[in-house]
Amino acid sequence: MIRYIVQRLGESAVVIALMSFVIYGLIGLMPGDPIDLMINSNPRLTPADAARLRAIYGLDQPLTERYLNWLAAALTGDFGNSRLHVRPVLDVMPTFLVNTVYLMGLSFVLSIAIAVPAGVYAAINQNTRTDHAINLFCFAGISIPIFWLALMLIIIFSVLVPILPASGISSIDGGGFVDRLRHMILPVTALTIFSIGTYTRFVRAAMIEVLRQDYIRTAYAKGAGPTRVVWRHALRNAMIPVITVVALSFGTLFSGALITETMFAYPGMGKLIFDSIMGNDYNMALVTLLFATIVTLAANLAADIAYAWLDPRISYSSGSGGGRS
Repeated sequence: MIRYIVQRLGESAVVIALMSFVIYGLIGLMPGDPIDLMINSNPRLTPADAARLRAIYGLDQPLTERYLNWLAAALTGDFGNSRLHVRPVLDVMPTFLVNTVYLMGLSFVLSIAIAVPAGVYAAINQNTRTDHAINLFCFAGISIPIFWLALMLIIIFSVLVPILPASGISSIDGGGFVDRLRHMILPVTALTIFSIGTYTRFVRAAMIEVLRQDYIRTAYAKGAGPTRVVWRHALRNAMIPVITVVALSFGTLFSGALITETMFAYPGMGKLIFDSIMGNDYNMALVTLLFATIVTLAANLAADIAYAWLDPRISYSSGSGGGRS
């Protein structure tokens, strides 16, 4: 297992290096640069001034050379300064990261806590009215655009029945823990509803397949009760494909909160990415997008480790070539 983890970490390092070059290249191809913004804001700057500034900041160099200079600085821990926040990138990110962890963590826990029991119940009671109702709710959650859902939540609970704040992370006067929770209710609800449908459908499908296996019938034949069979034998094996879906969606949930955070003006990583791209804050956009890549890779590695924990038949020993046996 340790050898496999080390191998995966090495592969992840290669992927991160390649993605850093791709993201840097895409950002470098964006129209305009900080010097153009300075020219637009100060018409007294001459073309000679612009050329001199580009030379000072290295913007007159080829893209590959600029990337290598950035990479050399990044390896020493210098990721540059944020143009919008006028501070080092690594000083700005932690606050937004913590906010997203709160938002994402609450919505993720609520989604799993609701989706797993709902999916199991729907699988056990397949083709009943309850199963159809759960499927209808899941299809609605999957089909509804999250920006429309966010708007409806704001209109209902902040305009028509003004009981919850529509945006921000706290009141103007600061507020306390309860005030912060009130500000998080609507964005957490939007993300939870958006995720529940997918998770529930996969849990239901995996449980239906597992409940048809021979070892489930054997467990019943040996006298095991329905609760033990479902929750200890069936669910443990059914969670393997579900973990794959959760791992793949984890990075999306982390950076995909962009729409939700923008709609609710929630100062998290998603809104930070959006504001950085729209404001041509190249250093911040590069680091935040690269961080989203790292989160996705870490989630996939955690999923592989969880496979071996859920199913002892899955092995990552060196004898199997570092793969599943």
